[in-house]
Amino acid sequence: MTESPDRAADVLLSDGTTVHLRPIRPDDADRILALHSRFSERTRYLRYFSAYPRIPQRDLDRFVTVDHHDREAFVIEHAGELIAVGRYERLGAGSHQAEVAFVVEDAHQGRGIGSVLIEHLVAAASQEGITEFEADVLPVNQAMLRVFMAAGFQIERKFSDGVVHLWFPIAATPDSMRVQRSREQQAEARSIGRLLNPRGVAVYGARADGTGIGAAILAHLKATGPAGPLIPVHPSAASIGGLPAVAALASTTHPVDLAVVAVPADAVLSVAEDCAAAGVHGLVVVSAGFAEAGPEGAEAQATLLRTVRSHGMRLVGPNCLGIANTDPGVHLNATLAPLLPRRGRVGFFSQSAALGTALLAEADRRGLGLSTFVSAGNRADVSGNDALQYWRDDPHTDAVLLYLETFGNPRKFARIARELARRKPVAAVASPVRATGLAALSTGPDARGVAALFASSGVIRVDTVAELFDVGLLIAGQPLPTGDRIAVVTNAAALGVLTVAKAPAAGLRVASVRDLGPEVSDADFVRAVQEALADDTVDAVLAAYAPALAVSGEFGVAELLRTSAVESARPLAVVLPADPSFTVAPAYTEGDPTALPTYPAIEEAVRALGRVARYAAWRREPVGTVPTYPAVAADLTGDVDGLLAAYGVPVVPSRRTSGPDVVTVAAALGLPVALKVATKPWRHRIDLGAVRLNLTSPALVSEAYQELERLFGLGVEVLVQPMVAPGVACVVEVVDDPAFGPVVGFGLGGEAADLLGDRAWRPVPLTDRDAAALVRAPRAAPLLTGYRGSAPVDLDALADLLLRVGRLVDDQPTLSSLSLNPILARPEGLAVLHATADFTTPLPRPDSGPRRLF
Repeated sequence: MTESPDRAADVLLSDGTTVHLRPIRPDDADRILALHSRFSERTRYLRYFSAYPRIPQRDLDRFVTVDHHDREAFVIEHAGELIAVGRYERLGAGSHQAEVAFVVEDAHQGRGIGSVLIEHLVAAASQEGITEFEADVLPVNQAMLRVFMAAGFQIERKFSDGVVHLWFPIAATPDSMRVQRSREQQAEARSIGRLLNPRGVAVYGARADGTGIGAAILAHLKATGPAGPLIPVHPSAASIGGLPAVAALASTTHPVDLAVVAVPADAVLSVAEDCAAAGVHGLVVVSAGFAEAGPEGAEAQATLLRTVRSHGMRLVGPNCLGIANTDPGVHLNATLAPLLPRRGRVGFFSQSAALGTALLAEADRRGLGLSTFVSAGNRADVSGNDALQYWRDDPHTDAVLLYLETFGNPRKFARIARELARRKPVAAVASPVRATGLAALSTGPDARGVAALFASSGVIRVDTVAELFDVGLLIAGQPLPTGDRIAVVTNAAALGVLTVAKAPAAGLRVASVRDLGPEVSDADFVRAVQEALADDTVDAVLAAYAPALAVSGEFGVAELLRTSAVESARPLAVVLPADPSFTVAPAYTEGDPTALPTYPAIEEAVRALGRVARYAAWRREPVGTVPTYPAVAADLTGDVDGLLAAYGVPVVPSRRTSGPDVVTVAAALGLPVALKVATKPWRHRIDLGAVRLNLTSPALVSEAYQELERLFGLGVEVLVQPMVAPGVACVVEVVDDPAFGPVVGFGLGGEAADLLGDRAWRPVPLTDRDAAALVRAPRAAPLLTGYRGSAPVDLDALADLLLRVGRLVDDQPTLSSLSLNPILARPEGLAVLHATADFTTPLPRPDSGPRRLF
């Protein structure tokens, strides 16, 4: 038996509970027997085609002993017991086919276990050179037939001798990936939905004297009145906060989905075990003292997570603020915040517990109503990705705001955020987020991986919390603009002039400015705004109203404007400048709790409108597709030119040489040629005399090499390369970041571009829309499109190059970095003059392969 590879994973079932999947071990024999004994006679018959009442020792030994190459088997664990087994067995030495089968305990059938096993068996078999699965299924076993048929593979089948024989290639298909992602989304959404809509809530850590964090959370829950029972858990008190208490949650007969935990860190593990015994779905641990406290805390957090997941539960936190749901049918305030913002239609995720209360208070002050709120704290389990999966189909949420400090799985974030942003606006504070591997690529801030991540996902990126709420007010209740034209209505000429000055930087065009003068009545001002909102030649309206006298209280015009904007098809942003202490109370109606987007200054309103307009333009674009290219099976590790050629990216041939051989090599390659000093830092430095071009004869080659020897030393190595037509120098770079996976960068060549960090980035896989946007993203991109009368280059050829490079790095996990420099882009095509690459042990690529929790 060979050593088991690392194929274990925590996974979510279709009902949102967690289980552990791992390769089978010989010491599982007793638990396999116990599992077999719990099968019904029907389940045994459907799996083994006979009654098979017991497993003979010879069969048992074979079941639990596999080589993880020709034979692999996975077990599913839940609460210390095995509940399912799936396996494949290669059909003969060296065969690319394998037989696959699985069986699930009766009590756990119908929870999506079969589909999870298929995904992980496919991934394992693919690693071992297997390309096709086949299976024999009894016709009456409709459940297993559905599992295979619904997996998204191209399945063929025939009926023979009373058995349905199935076979299918196991390579991923668009349908299989769609099915896998859909199942993942549904499972993660259900797991969060059960936390935010609990049938009952338990609170651990509330003191009998009413002091401390636990008592505060219990009071907040009592004040909102959750729909289900609220149960304090205390080792000795008969009642806490006027509610009957229990010493152990398992002693209650009420169904409890959510436990809020505020006990000391060293007591949280025993609480988790009590919750597991009571069938709790998830824990919100507000207690601190875990990973944020150092190595011992990190170890305690890891132990807590293993315990929680092994019993099918989810974990929010630890060290978090809590979760909330403003739905009047739920009334859940399981947070440290005494008051929640009013009910609205915005989902809000805040990783930070320390800032969470302030963020909720600011949302309320700005009049931003929330549907649900999640604070993940240390993000040991539940993350912003889980919340996004829930909000995607939540009928009570129309927009999402994110305050992120780190990414747990950025590659997954990019994928699910892109899917969500096509349906609902998403805005996120990005400034605190920093990628670990990409910052060194360039000094420019846009080179960081987070810029690539947000650019490809459609998320509205903001830099401060204030800007997050500025954008949030617009996306919470206003329609999206259909273009970049804005109309300005004001009673102060200076505000109109300032808007005209600030709009271009925000990507907006001012279509009209209507100055009504300081004496205009409220009614006439509102009427002018209504006329602007009805104007088909504009896409948004900015109303800037300066009161003659700023006194504390409400602007009467605010309520009138809000009422007038309710039926508009265009967004309205209102600027009401006043003393900083002056707050405009948002106007609400019972049936429409959205606030009027009001701003104290023109700059804030214009910036928010510009960001939302760019998002709306992104959403109007067609959804991109990832093109397909022929698979490359050959191992070309180390041969970067051969690898690129295999993906349809030829590199202009070159030879590295020195001394008298330079002339011979030049003649062999074909004159005219170029000579380039081969070593750094002089490579490509034409400004330092390290490059000699258009050498048309052996004599010129010899003379040029002698000059290079005088400058850079006798016997200097050079690259000899045939001359190609001139063009605009460009650079393509790739890095395989530990968090993001492969990221492709594009920019123009030259020292100035390198100095300024003028690179644009997108994570792999690249769609055709990503590639087209990438070649236009650098600040120097106008040089590619006819700047100052120059001939435009072939942008389609550059986009195709990026797509092929993206496919290459996605296919080749040993490729850690790649640089194509320079690329000469021309009106007809391009030429890649030089390529370098580094190959290493593959890094783990989050969000690739079968479903798993990270």
